[in-house]
Parts: sequence; C-alpha cells; structure tokens
Amino acid sequence: MVSNHPKFRAAAVQSASVLHDLDGGIEKAISIIEDAARQDVELLAFPEAWVPGYPYWAWLGPPAWGMQFVQAYHDNSMEVGSAQHNKICAAAQRHNMHVVFGFSEKAGGSVYLAQTIIGPDGQVIANRRKLRPTHVERSVFGDGDGSNLAVHDTELGKLGALCCWEHLQPLSKYAMYSMGEQVHVASWPTLSLYRGKAYALGPEANMAVSQVYALEGQCFVLASTSVVDKAIIENMSLSPEQVDLLHLGGGATTIFAPDGQPIGNQLKPDEEGLVIAEIDLSMITLAKAAADPAGHYARPDVTRLLLNTSPSLPVERLETHFREIADEEVAEENSALKSR
Repeated sequence: MVSNHPKFRAAAVQSASVLHDLDGGIEKAISIIEDAARQDVELLAFPEAWVPGYPYWAWLGPPAWGMQFVQAYHDNSMEVGSAQHNKICAAAQRHNMHVVFGFSEKAGGSVYLAQTIIGPDGQVIANRRKLRPTHVERSVFGDGDGSNLAVHDTELGKLGALCCWEHLQPLSKYAMYSMGEQVHVASWPTLSLYRGKAYALGPEANMAVSQVYALEGQCFVLASTSVVDKAIIENMSLSPEQVDLLHLGGGATTIFAPDGQPIGNQLKPDEEGLVIAEIDLSMITLAKAAADPAGHYARPDVTRLLLNTSPSLPVERLETHFREIADEEVAEENSALKSR
C-alpha cells in the first residue's frame, strides 16, 4: 500500500537570543539554520520574539525603568522585507528549508509580536502578528487582527503558527483547527520568568497547553522556547532582586504528536540546540478518527464560531475602497454574462 502522506524531519529551536542586536541575532539564526540543514531538517521553528530578544524588562520593573530599553528594542526590531529579513529568506532557500521565525516586527513607530513563515524557495508564505499581546506585553507591542489567524498549504502539509498565550485562547485555537492544520508552530519565550512565583508562566503549564493543542487539533506541534543566558542578564544590568524574577535557563522545547505524545530528543533547560523529530502526517488520520472537534465531533447546532479574518486597518483610503467595490461589481456582471 502506498501512502501519500509526507514524512519529514522537523526541528524546534531552543536558544538564547542576542538581546537588542538585530544583526547579531540574524547571524546566529543563520548559523542555527545551517546546523539544522546538516541534520536534514525540512521545517525549523524559532521561539517568540527571538530577534531582537523578548522584552523581559517589561516584567521586571515599573514602566519608567523599562523606558531605557525602548529605543534599543525598537531600533533592533526587524522590518518585513528589510535586508535582515531577506537574509533569513535567503538562508531558507539556500538549504531548501521551511522556516517559521519569531521576531519583533517594526512597522512605522510600532512593534508587533510576529512570525514570518518562509518556504524552501525563500519566498514568504505569510507574515502574522500575535492577536493580543499578553499582560504587560501590551505596553510594548500592538495588536494583530483576524487576518493573522490562518493555515497555509505547503509541500509539508497544512502549516500554521501562534505565539505564546495565544494557545490559551479557545476560540482562536478552534479557528485554526477548523482550517485543517496539520503542523503547528508554537513560539514561546523563556519559561523561567517568575519561577516559583507564578506557576502559569512556567514550563509545566505552558508545555501542557502545547500538548493539549496537539491533542485537540490532532496535529503535530513544535513548541519552541528561548533560553536566558548570562549575556541577557548582563545586557539589562539587572539587580539581584530582578535576577530573582528572571532565572537562567527556561528552555522546555518539545515536539508533540497528534495524540499528544512527546516525540524527539529532549534538552536541558539551559541547553541550546535543536529538538528534532520525524513527522509522519498519516498519524493525523488515526487521531481524527477518534475525535475531530471541528469535524465529525462538532455540534454546530449547539455551538459555533463566528470568525472575522478581514484585516483591521487604521486607515483605509476611499479611492481604494471604491475601486475594490467597482472591481467586485464588474466581476459579478461578467459572471452573470457567462451564465446566460
């Protein structure tokens, strides 16, 4: 019997960012892509805001203290289509690899928690933004919109991505499940923030959320996490009290199968490297035979989701708006003429 389901090697990155250094981060990212290529990886997933690093300072003191980092963070955030972004695309093409890259996206005077999905030809499949930054992240980042909930057809299957606590949003998850997602990238920061003081921010809770995503969506989940190293602590010149809130390590990178099972190798919390697993999409059929919450296991007569995937733009030019309406009317008229 011949199977038409792709099988491939996927990897989730566990690594410390080069904090507040865009070019340094890109150089390190390319080195990681090259390492993955040597191990025959076809899909590589990076952590949340890996360039220029997660803004841990937003959690470690009052806003007035954190303002000292705002300029450097903005200046070292990455613009879509910039020279740095193009370097990541070129590395993906050079190694014939799908790459999902977590970064702080700079757009005008704002920054967004973003993921860029790049195909093995170096072309951007999609750029997405986290719909709603979490807690104090909202003092740093702007919102995404409904167009950022999407699943994309690739050579490796239907691929989607979310950031961090987007995995705590039941309706957003359900929207992704409904699109037939087969491989999901869950990008996380370090999980060492407030260790021993806030269980919800730790590895146990957040890897459990990633595992449930795999089980609920019957998909593979690449949960990638950052690591805090001494260079990050030194970069922010943290006090002993602040170091007590942000510990070294924090890695918990794991890949989950559609039945929720962890697969692949494991790394220590302070270890940088790749978690690699063999992906066999035929496992999804068996998982969905038992329960498909957006398919045969759904009860749309009882509960259903209203989803708006339209972009939400702060400015919409009237001439563009009217042109689109005119184009739609012409298309409808042409369709009517053809049907006669």
